Amino acid sequence: MVMFVRLAPFLFVMLWSSSFITGKIGLQHLTPLLFVAIRLVSCAFILTIVMFVLRRSWQPLAGWRWLHCAVAGALLNAVGLMAPHVGLLIAPAAHIALVQSLTPLLTAALGVLLLHERLRSAQWLGLVLGLIGVGLVVGEAALENATRFQAYWAWCPERSISAGSAAACRCCPAATAQFLSAAVFSSLGAWLLETPHADWTEATIAAVTWNTLMVSLGGMGLYSAMLVRGSVARTSANFYLVPGTVAVLAWVLLGEQPSWLAIAGLIVASAGCWLVSAAPATPIEDAHQ
Repeated sequence: MVMFVRLAPFLFVMLWSSSFITGKIGLQHLTPLLFVAIRLVSCAFILTIVMFVLRRSWQPLAGWRWLHCAVAGALLNAVGLMAPHVGLLIAPAAHIALVQSLTPLLTAALGVLLLHERLRSAQWLGLVLGLIGVGLVVGEAALENATRFQAYWAWCPERSISAGSAAACRCCPAATAQFLSAAVFSSLGAWLLETPHADWTEATIAAVTWNTLMVSLGGMGLYSAMLVRGSVARTSANFYLVPGTVAVLAWVLLGEQPSWLAIAGLIVASAGCWLVSAAPATPIEDAHQ
């Protein structure tokens, strides 16, 4: 258990970072919303089969719990992937990852409101540094390319919704229901919002398979396990380490050379992650306990 606690954040960061690289590769042969739809439909199919093979009960979805899981799944998994995949068509992978790292700031704030978590001063400083790091990269994009700047901020409202979903859904055991909902939502998006196209090369199959099995199923399963063992703010702060990792991977594997301003933003954001993770959040006692 101690080994898991120590290694889980690093494994999660590597898995989540790799998805931006494989996403870039897959988008050379797949339209973005179709890519997401195939990924989520595959996840939903696999989890449904596992449910039946293991004879797991659907009882946790009784009452209106299924609706909560369905909404959370559509927001967190479908909307949370569709916009960034579109952004990957016109922006460097590390930049997309950095804008997505707004999640810890939004999730921490909602964790305080919804789960009564208390953050220390150093953690708030870390969250602010993370936001500044994002601002450096996005500000550079605004000066260089208006289209790219619009692509970054097009999904920022979505990040807040997804963050709220992550915070509120920590107690939801029905990952299968979430992926089923996300599969339907993303499939409708691909059908209504784009003209789907796919070239099934070896690279395409490898990218879809990796992002489905290792990232969506493995990575999100690992993230959920980390949430159970820690606070929302500390767990989601691991996203701050993703942009720097993506920048290195994209430089080595894709030839994307980051600017000095982007590197500064990545360093500041990573420092923010360290501050958030260094001190534990203190839950406020529930008034009902």
